[in-house]
Amino acid sequence: MARRAVVSQGRHRPRRSFHEWGAAIEALGALVITRCTLLVVPFRWVAVRLGQPMALTGPTLTARQNESAGRVEWALAAAASRLPWTSTCFVRAIAATVMLRRRGVPSTIYLGVATQAGGTALDAHAWVRCGTRIVTGAAEACRYEVIATFASGPPAAK
Repeated sequence: MARRAVVSQGRHRPRRSFHEWGAAIEALGALVITRCTLLVVPFRWVAVRLGQPMALTGPTLTARQNESAGRVEWALAAAASRLPWTSTCFVRAIAATVMLRRRGVPSTIYLGVATQAGGTALDAHAWVRCGTRIVTGAAEACRYEVIATFASGPPAAK
């Protein structure tokens, strides 16, 4: 079924389906709940629920899982842009993992660090990969050295 394009300020963009907007509403809730949780719950309690520590999920997804991952990627970006605050990469990564887990899509959260200019301070970043797709934090991920991973789903074969 072909999607009809919507013209907005000279740009063509596809119409979003009911399922996509439902995922955006879910993402909005996931971002709010995750942010509130991280404000009051110690990280060590959150970490045990992120997945298997220092493990990775495999590089392949089924067509349905890949479609779900794309929908989650879009939904989180759409929801985060509509919140009155900035959702950090860590909040987005946890929200993505929760949403992907609900859909049966294996994913890996990566936590990384990089030295800031001048070498006096560290900068941190979090991103999520499922299959070969980076769902959140893709633009900055290549600059960071991975220090921890959490696999949500079956770990990759060694």
